[in-house]
Amino acid sequence: MLLGGAAAWPLAARAQQGERLRRVGVLETISAELNATNFEALRKGLRDLGYIEGQNLTIEYRSAEGQVDRFPRLAEELVRAQVDVIVTRGTPAAFAAKNATPTIPVVMAASGEPVETGVVAGLARPGGNVTGLSALTTELVAKRLELMRETVPGIRRMAFLANMGNPVVPSQWEEFKTAAPLLGFEAQQ
Repeated sequence: MLLGGAAAWPLAARAQQGERLRRVGVLETISAELNATNFEALRKGLRDLGYIEGQNLTIEYRSAEGQVDRFPRLAEELVRAQVDVIVTRGTPAAFAAKNATPTIPVVMAASGEPVETGVVAGLARPGGNVTGLSALTTELVAKRLELMRETVPGIRRMAFLANMGNPVVPSQWEEFKTAAPLLGFEAQQ
């Protein structure tokens, strides 16, 4: 019991001493309402660390509402709001946050091909102010086609439906065009 109390003491002492308000910026593709499950998981994680909205935490949520071209302006809004960290989901959001500030830490909740798109210098050593989770999406294109062939025997034509404005997608399309014929598919865009 004494050890548990000692571990909690620093957090309680900071709260009693008027810990400064932390500001977390969230840069998302969809609204907070549509993203409720993920957004609540972020809030819970922050609460578990002792950050409580309205007490020592403010969350500034910005949504591009599915319009990738809105990310740069929204990222700049978060910088002007003087957030302590920007949490992003998706490569376009991470790229916009990186371009908006060289100093505020940017945490990618998920980003496809961050090295290839220039969001980070490398996975092991991202450099700069951006870090987080990466999805190796291009490398999985051929495997996904292979699984589709096994799941739906006899399928011969595959369409590639994606937002070509997303910087990750052109390399996926190139991989799709290369892998599809090798697996017996006609590739369509």
